[in-house]
Order: sequence, then C-alpha cells, then structure tokens
Amino acid sequence: MELTEYFKNTEGFGVLATADGDGKVNSAVYARPHVMEDGSLAFIMRDRLSHKNLQSNPHATYLFKEDGPGYKGKRVYLTKVREEENSPLIDSLSRRTYRSDEGSKESKFLVYFKLERERPLIGG
Repeated sequence: MELTEYFKNTEGFGVLATADGDGKVNSAVYARPHVMEDGSLAFIMRDRLSHKNLQSNPHATYLFKEDGPGYKGKRVYLTKVREEENSPLIDSLSRRTYRSDEGSKESKFLVYFKLERERPLIGG
C-alpha cells in the first residue's frame, strides 16, 4: 500500500524521535504524518523540544504501530527539508482541534520531511 493511502486509512499510534546537535535524543507522540503531493511527509508541530531539535539536526524517525493485535506498522527515516510557520495550510490539514488551541497565539509549524527509508515495524 502506498504511504498516502496507508497513513490516510490506517489508525494507530505514532512516535517521532529527534536528537539535538549534540545527540541528545527526544521522543514524542505524534499523529500520522500528512503525505503531501510531492511525496514529502509533513507534521504539524508546536515550538517544543522536537521542533527545536530539528533546528540543529534535521534527521528524525517516526515509528507507527497499527491498531489491533500484534506488531504491525512502519518505521520511516526522515530528513527535514523545510518548514512554514502559521501557514494557512495547517488549519486545513489539522485532524483535531483542542480546547487549548482556542485563542492561542502560540506558533504552529508545518514541517516537511524527505523520506529516506521505510521499514516494517518488526524486522526488515
């Protein structure tokens, strides 16, 4: 299944892992990425540790476990290629709205990644 259809139609749980320029690792729960028309993967981010790490180290991995029994899913290896701050596209891509977002002036970033490698959740 192509990644566009996979992430559009597959429910599950995802974790994005980043590291800063000194190699200090962070992981955070993230929703499924948006697969863009050009094939890049994009995440909506606040200016927190994952986003800050990407300013000094553009590499990340995203682990996605599909809902259901067993260990089915994907691991994707990513390199940041660009980002947009407070882009109008963010609202159209958002799958959820949180109460804490109402009236918030905190910036949101749409961060685009090049897919470097894709592996199954287990093995490969």
